[in-house]
Amino acid sequence: MEKHLAGRVRSVNVSKRKGGRKAPSPDGVTIEAGRGVAGDAHAGDWHRQVSLLAWESIEKARAMGLDVAEGDFAENITTEGIDLLALPLGTQVHVGEALLELSQIGKVCHTKCAIYHLAGDCIFPREGVFFVALEGGAVKPGDPVQVIALGDGTCAHTPPEALAEIAAARKD
Repeated sequence: MEKHLAGRVRSVNVSKRKGGRKAPSPDGVTIEAGRGVAGDAHAGDWHRQVSLLAWESIEKARAMGLDVAEGDFAENITTEGIDLLALPLGTQVHVGEALLELSQIGKVCHTKCAIYHLAGDCIFPREGVFFVALEGGAVKPGDPVQVIALGDGTCAHTPPEALAEIAAARKD
């Protein structure tokens, strides 16, 4: 399998409230099918159940002078070695014991987060990706991240309004 289609979990991160950084969970987390990370504020019955961000993206922010680390962009899973942005919607990925399907690439920030105010920019809207949990299981730092099947650019779990919002934001 190509290099960009496999990597590892660098960190798993959880928060009880939306709108802030997530704290690393060194012992790992449980992903629940159809819900996302157990105990995380973003878990639920929607298309953005589990968020991933590449460590390589965080390194870009660090190179800009930001003092940021895993979880600071509110991602559930920080990956390393896999090119998340090269994956089309619908791609299925094994992360630890869980099976996830890529449901959204990037997001629109309706309010500016703490990172944006600190740096004047935030990478997550462009470089964060979201998944639905098809199968649950344990995920911990060091676990493999492996593409099982590349998607066709569509995801049945993604509502049309989410796709339209992202398309409009990318035109700006």
